Amino acid sequence: MASRSGNGQQTALSARFFQKLASGVPGVLFTYWLSADKESHRYPFISEQVRESFGIDPAVLNENADAMFSVIHPEDAEAIMESIAESAFNLTTWHYRGRLRLQNGEYEWFEVQSEPERQSDGSTIWYGQFHNIQHYKNLEQSLRESEAEFSFQAGFQRLIARLSTEFINLGFGTIDQCIDELLRSIGTFFKVDRAYLYCFSDDYSVMTNTHEWCRDGVPALIDTQQEVSIDSFHWWQEQIEGMVSGSRVVFIEDVDRLPREAAPERALLQEQGVSSMFCVPIRVRGRVTGFFGVDSLRRRTWRLDQADLLIIVSGLLSGALERNRLEEELLNQSIRDPLTGLHNRRYLMPRLDEMLGRSNRRGERFALAIFDIDHFKKINDSIGHLGGDYILQRFADILISQTRSMDVVARFGGEEFIVVFSAVEHGDVRQLVQRILEAVHEERFVFDDDEIPVTVSAGVAGIEEFVDRPASPDALIAGADHRLYLAKQAGRDCLVDVSGTLRI
Repeated sequence: MASRSGNGQQTALSARFFQKLASGVPGVLFTYWLSADKESHRYPFISEQVRESFGIDPAVLNENADAMFSVIHPEDAEAIMESIAESAFNLTTWHYRGRLRLQNGEYEWFEVQSEPERQSDGSTIWYGQFHNIQHYKNLEQSLRESEAEFSFQAGFQRLIARLSTEFINLGFGTIDQCIDELLRSIGTFFKVDRAYLYCFSDDYSVMTNTHEWCRDGVPALIDTQQEVSIDSFHWWQEQIEGMVSGSRVVFIEDVDRLPREAAPERALLQEQGVSSMFCVPIRVRGRVTGFFGVDSLRRRTWRLDQADLLIIVSGLLSGALERNRLEEELLNQSIRDPLTGLHNRRYLMPRLDEMLGRSNRRGERFALAIFDIDHFKKINDSIGHLGGDYILQRFADILISQTRSMDVVARFGGEEFIVVFSAVEHGDVRQLVQRILEAVHEERFVFDDDEIPVTVSAGVAGIEEFVDRPASPDALIAGADHRLYLAKQAGRDCLVDVSGTLRI
């Protein structure tokens, strides 16, 4: 009896000793027992820190370990049980990291390290400890985020450098392909659903979607976004004013939470499936001409510097569009007649080559007419060169008004003009030329309050005439010029084609 009492006192003293010893060790010391049939488990010993960290009484765990396992994060529970089973089966070190729920309800990461020992009855006991590694996880996460941020920034810089190089090296006429590639690259990089470019009308009352990229499976909107009037979108008008006056970025974090005054805009964006969006102004020669934007069809967390990054893209686009506009102006200056605004010979000859090529390949018909203002030297001598310029300009206006957009209208030199009629039969050409001569008859040419009598002669040659001889731009022009000479010989104010002379 005395001996049993002494043993009990010794056990109690040992438990207190180990608790005191364990209290000086970081983390939780334990012995964990698992029955041979895996049906029951407990902690024969576990240090008091388990109470401080998880609010669990060690005495409860001495009887049953369920309370400890109840604080394991649901996503980690299955894997932890599997690791215990593997350690028990192989008698290898049980080493695992998982999240445990603290007294305050938050989960933090812990790491367990313990050695298994098989008992004579087939059960297993582990001797070890687990300790909080949240600080290391935070550091690890911070390093991972730093690496990810560095990788992101490096990737973005490489992307911008590549796109900049493409814009710098683009050939004239390839701006559309470069913009399409930029939208695809930016859309893919930022994992958005749409990326697009809009242009404004001069008075900012109409906007048009000129380029668009969509992620696979996302419907395109570009066909429905042509010449869109924004008169009824008052909230959006305010955003455009902010773009124009302050170069402000428009950020809609949640379309569903747009203000009441933006009800029409909200309805339209919801119909298009947009959840959030960014729009950044595009400036060309200091003027906002449109905007570059991205859409997300689902809720997402945007980067805090997302606007800054998109402004960089906008600047790249602005520079490319400004350069393209300058090149277009320079090209127009080189291929247009400065007096009349019509195309000149430099533009005409390559177009004739193209039309001849299509005619040879596909049999497309076209005809060329040369117009000459009758007695133009006398007009110049009578009313001066300014008056002569006026007559040339007015006749150029008549040509534009009486021809189709598919036709090529050019000033060939002096008072001679050429019109190339596309996709026409012989009889149609005669009517078209006749209509031009009639329009000259109906027009009143008034300069310095004096009415100037003006008539025009024309010679016409069609591609169908070149059956037994090779056709070329020079041959076509020569054929029409010869008939123009015949029209002059016939008394002017008429046209001559393959059918003969037609007087107005």
